[in-house]
Amino acid sequence: MEAMENNRIDETKLSALLKNCGFGHPLFYQELTDSTNLEICRARQDGMGEGTAALAEAQTAGRGRRGRSWASPPGENLYFSLLLTPKLDPSRASMVTLLMAMAVADGVQSFASDVKIKWPNDVVINGKKICGILTELRFEPGGYYVVIGTGINVNQMEFPEEIAATATSLKKERLLAAAEANVAAWGIDREALLAAVLKSFECYYKKFCADGDLSGLRMEYEGMLVNRNAHVRVLDPKGEWEGLALGINDTGELLVQHTDGTLEAVYAGEVSVRGIYGYV
Repeated sequence: MEAMENNRIDETKLSALLKNCGFGHPLFYQELTDSTNLEICRARQDGMGEGTAALAEAQTAGRGRRGRSWASPPGENLYFSLLLTPKLDPSRASMVTLLMAMAVADGVQSFASDVKIKWPNDVVINGKKICGILTELRFEPGGYYVVIGTGINVNQMEFPEEIAATATSLKKERLLAAAEANVAAWGIDREALLAAVLKSFECYYKKFCADGDLSGLRMEYEGMLVNRNAHVRVLDPKGEWEGLALGINDTGELLVQHTDGTLEAVYAGEVSVRGIYGYV
C-alpha cells in the first residue's frame, strides 16, 4: 500500500490540467475499485451527467472486450471511464470506441514514437498493445447512456506470461528507445497523459456528434491505422479468411478486399482481425 501511496495520482495537478476540458468534471478518483465502468454506472444512478469520469489506481474486476479480464496493477497505469449521453441513435454509440483510440494515440504521441491503432481500438507501439478500450451501452427510462472505459499501460514494466509477447507500456518503450540512443529516460507523467487524452477525446467527440458518424474523421483515423493497406486474417466464427485491409467506412467498419477483388465491411462486434504473421 505504501508503494501505491507514493505513486498515486496528484488530484490537484490533474484538476488544474483539466480546467478547460469538458470531461473529468466531476472526477471520482479511488485507489481501489471493482471497475471504473461500474463506478460510472453507479454515478449515473446518482444523477451524474455527461463528462463525469471515474479514475482508479487499481481494479479488482477490470474487463476487456469479449469478457476478457484486464490486468490492473496499482500505481503504474491509467484506468479510467467516461459517461457520455450522445443525442444520436443507439446504433451509433459503439463508434465512440474508435474516437477514444484516436485520442489515446494523440496523447501518447508526446511520449513515444511509432504510435498506431490496430483496428478497431487497440493502440500499439512498435506492434505491441499499450491500451484496451471497452464501450458499454446502457439503457435507462427515456433513453440510454454510454460508458467508455480505457486502460493505458503507462509505467508497468512486467506483464503476465500469456500477454508478454503482445503487450508493452510507454515507459518500457521509452527505456528501449533511450538505450538504443544512449540517452537517459524516465517515467511517464500520468496526469499530463490523462489530460492530453481527455482533451483530444473532447475534440473528436464534438465532431462525431455534429456529423452523426465518422465521416469527418475517417481520414485522420486511417492515418493512424496500422492495418491499412496490410494483409490481414479475419477471425470470423463462420470461417477465417484473408484479405487486404483498405481502411474504414463512415460507421467504423473495416473494409477488407477479398482475393477475388470483392470488398467486405467487417464489423468489430462479430469478428476480430490479426496480421498474417502476428498480432498486427
